[in-house]
Order: sequence, then structure tokens, then C-alpha cells
Amino acid sequence: MSKGFLIDMDGVMYRGSQLIPGADQFIRQLRDDDTPFLFLTNNSQRTRRDVVTKLSRMGIDVEERHVFTCAMATARFLASQKPNGTAYVLGEGGLLNALHQNGFSVVDHDPDFVVVGEGRTLNWDMVETATQMILDGAKLIATNDDPNCPTSRGTRPGAGATIAFLEKATGRKALSIGKPSPLMMRMARKEIGLETSETVMIGDTMETDILGGVQMGYQTILVLSGGTKLEDIPKHPYQPDLIIESVAELVRKPEDEAVSLRTPVMVPDDAAHEFVASLRR
Repeated sequence: MSKGFLIDMDGVMYRGSQLIPGADQFIRQLRDDDTPFLFLTNNSQRTRRDVVTKLSRMGIDVEERHVFTCAMATARFLASQKPNGTAYVLGEGGLLNALHQNGFSVVDHDPDFVVVGEGRTLNWDMVETATQMILDGAKLIATNDDPNCPTSRGTRPGAGATIAFLEKATGRKALSIGKPSPLMMRMARKEIGLETSETVMIGDTMETDILGGVQMGYQTILVLSGGTKLEDIPKHPYQPDLIIESVAELVRKPEDEAVSLRTPVMVPDDAAHEFVASLRR
């Protein structure tokens, strides 16, 4: 049975603007082996092209077809619910572009949906306008519910923080489309033509990447190159199938087909090596 990968980016491929050692080799090997893979991101700010350019500058050679964003998932879902609908948007270019590509119009009054993504230009007037629109009947949609976003200067509020504000102000609950929602996780799998049993989710965050994979029945690999520390993992009621330091450990080495693993979870050490070997079959 062939395997394919859904891969988070920040913390897995890079940290900020720095490539994680071995990440470029891992992707090169997947391409050389014609292994299906798709990058998943809960960042709704960037378009596919923006993401490809960022990766290219780090030495990771991919195409737009290898990228799937929460903005794309949100736009596709909304188009399936109300074709040619309208939206008031708290977000940036990636989200606006995705909505337009899926037949939606962005409006400033009487929208079908209020759609919230990350935004660095958010102001009080926009929040007040969105609040009234929701009270008047617009449905509240979140591209993701991540509470904050790491930046080079520290941490800034994420889409989830804005959503929490609007939910409190209106008494309405938002529907979140991005990871770990099955909506995005299922779309991503279908995007590269995989069955559930063929899908492996690689991520650095228990609450989004691993939870989303577990809920969908995918195999899951947690890397410790991002935000999750080893001591944090037992606090969760679900566990990844495998824990490794970084995706560099998944690179096939000519001198040794086995991979050195750090504390595999849910499988004993010998089975962990077999798990990694199965990804290559």
C-alpha cells in the first residue's frame, strides 16, 4: 500500500525564516519517489503562490499544487454551502483571493457570512461592523481557531482570539474550518487522492496537527522541532503514532535504512522502526 503525507510547515519545514536542517532533503526525496504530499497551513494570510515563494527561497522546490491553506478550505466549504455567496472579511490577501476564486463576493453590508482570518490591519470599526452583521443574521466562520501566532517579535493574537471576541459580543458560535477540523483534513486527503489508511499527518502541534490526524484515523508523526516539548505530550488524552526530533529522521540513508527514533509512542521500539519502514513501501 502506498503512503502519502500531509505536512505542517512552521515548526516542521522551518522556524520563522530559518530552514529546519534536513527538511529540504525530505521533500526532495518525496518528489524523487513520486510520493504524494501536501503542505497544510492554518495561515490564511498567504496565497499558494506566496507560500511556494517562501519555501523556494529556503531551498524547498515545490509547486502550487503542493500547498493547501485554511483559506482555500474555508472558501471551498462556503461555496458548497451557498454558491456565489457574499462575505464580510476580517483577513488579508490569501483569504480574499481564495473567496474570489470560489465565486464569492466580498461586501461591506448585508453579507451571508462574516469570515475571520489572521489580520494585521484589524481595527475597532471592522470588529463593530462584523458584530452588527452577525446580530443581523450573517453566519460566523473562522478560517481557524488558533488563539495566537508566533512572530519574529514575539506573539500576536490569532484568528481564534478575534473569533472569541465576536462570539462573546454576539452570543453566536463560529464554525472553524482549519486544522484540526475534519472539514480541512478530509479536503486535504482528497486533494492528493489518498485513502484514510494511506494518509500520514506530520506536525509539531498536538492541538491541531496531531488531533486532526487522530480524529480522521490517519497515522500521525509528531516532530519536536517546533512548539511541542516532549514533556507536554503525556498531558493529552490522545497520542501520536510516532515522535521524532525532526523530519530529517525520515530521510532514507543509503548506509542505513533504519531511522534513529526518540521515544516512539503507542508502539514499542522495534515496531517504531517497522512503522518508518512501512512509510517507504
